[in-house]
Amino acid sequence: MEVFKLKNILAIHTGGTISMSQNENGEVVPNNENPIASQQVILKGKINLITDEMFNLPSPHVTPEVMFEIKKRIQKAEAEEKIDGVVITHGTDTLEETAYFLDLTLQNTIPVVLTGAMRSSNEVGSDGLYNFQSAIRVAADDQSYGKGVLVVMNDEIHTARYVTKTHTTNVATFRTPTFGPIGLLEKEQVIFFQSLINSEVCDVDHVEKGVYLLKAYAGMDGMQIDALNQESTKGLVIEGLGAGNLPPKTLPAVQRLLDNNIPIVMVSRCYNGIAQGIYDYEGGGIQLQKMGVTLCKGLNGQKARIKLLIGISAGKSGEDLKHFVSDAIS
Repeated sequence: MEVFKLKNILAIHTGGTISMSQNENGEVVPNNENPIASQQVILKGKINLITDEMFNLPSPHVTPEVMFEIKKRIQKAEAEEKIDGVVITHGTDTLEETAYFLDLTLQNTIPVVLTGAMRSSNEVGSDGLYNFQSAIRVAADDQSYGKGVLVVMNDEIHTARYVTKTHTTNVATFRTPTFGPIGLLEKEQVIFFQSLINSEVCDVDHVEKGVYLLKAYAGMDGMQIDALNQESTKGLVIEGLGAGNLPPKTLPAVQRLLDNNIPIVMVSRCYNGIAQGIYDYEGGGIQLQKMGVTLCKGLNGQKARIKLLIGISAGKSGEDLKHFVSDAIS
């Protein structure tokens, strides 16, 4: 007779579409009580589900401080409640940022899986309960150990580091450009076919403020960058053009921030590829690197901002911070 180990899975609910419903006018609104939290999922007697309705926030209301509280809750549960994995339900707009925050700040010991929904709980074709069940399956699977924080949606398993929301409403919105998903769910099993290279973890004890994100565009000047040249500004990420380039009129403002020891990180605004020093013209990536701008490989703007925020919150500066932020691939 086959013997199964009962898995203790902590389900943290934070709000979002997965916990919302349509009203009589067809508008999607938050509920006083989360309908997903009270729903039964098919666990086949193998999983003990521990429920914590920690927040009830639309995802645009989620802040790094909220992410920090989720991190602390997971660490407390791991230390005191002997859990085997964690599932977090979350609004999709900022889900990737919370996932990456946790990936950077939690030791890679037990599976942590985020999921959400693109259709509210009472819409036709609602995907929330199915995604929740799928996330529980992944969190309880022995193969999920050592994979970092994961995002499970629409029968696909993605890494927190590279997944991003690609469509405003489609249920297949979460994609991993360039690399693809790390695994898939079948009816009876979880299948992984890639491994993620480990990265440095920073168990921060607080979250700094004053880290910003700008997007470059044709004809951009230095006005927005100069507006951030404040004592309260701790860092700036810029989504640059192409492989990580800027219009030349931005350069004096960039230099003024760097002269004030405000770190600037450059990623590409492109959907695929990495920022790298290829072009040696005014505003090109090579010149920006010589000025002191850090080129970050492999992350989009919102993820690079989270990484810069974590690095600064961990007390990193100078070359240590550059090294931490610059390479998301190794």
